[in-house]
Amino acid sequence: MSNNPITDSLVEAARQLRGSVDRLRFKQPVAHVYNPLDYAWSAHQAYLCHAGGSRKRVVFLGMNPGPFGMVQTGVPFGEINAVCDWMKIEAHIDRPRNAHPKRPVEGFACRRSEVSGRRLWALFADRYDRAEGFFADHFVANYCPLAFFDAEGRNLTPDKLPSLQAKALFDACDRHLRRVVEILHPEWVIGIGEFAGKRARHVFSAGLPKIGRILHPSPASPAANRDWAQKATAQLEALGVW
Repeated sequence: MSNNPITDSLVEAARQLRGSVDRLRFKQPVAHVYNPLDYAWSAHQAYLCHAGGSRKRVVFLGMNPGPFGMVQTGVPFGEINAVCDWMKIEAHIDRPRNAHPKRPVEGFACRRSEVSGRRLWALFADRYDRAEGFFADHFVANYCPLAFFDAEGRNLTPDKLPSLQAKALFDACDRHLRRVVEILHPEWVIGIGEFAGKRARHVFSAGLPKIGRILHPSPASPAANRDWAQKATAQLEALGVW
């Protein structure tokens, strides 16, 4: 226990989410499921303690772990340099069960960079010299804690799951998102990309907290490859978030 009731509540909520999704079973096209809340728990808990110790004005919501981000570090959008150098977090990372040979988990020794995470955390670091300044009012979470790969090792995002497989997963993720918002009392939940924005609007259909969306920083998006930080900043300013 951290002796901080907000942090302790976030940690307990993450434990409950971990247990809920660990009980789920997935069929084709899913062949491999990675849960960083299991094998990277120590790093994820360190992130919650570092980032989540106070109420927030803004919660940024991503989709699910990227193969070179949270899959490696246990931190949402967890590009390794951002986690180590800006957040000052480093922890032991175990290995997932039934890992795909093309998708190894090397933890903080991974030499690949998660482009989405690099762009996102660089935007925040440009605005706030220290991570503590950003986390005073902001928090970053993922809607779904699981990463999915097919038999060839291709990344499968939650929106590509068959509807029958997705329902139980989305129910667990919806409950966790509601709990995070209960704990942090944000004015805004900002979906990073269309999927996260839709899930936030589904969960909080009554209008509180306020829901917004910014362009996802993925390099798979042509729009994100041209001045993503400037576009995201303009979207946040137009909403009145920044």
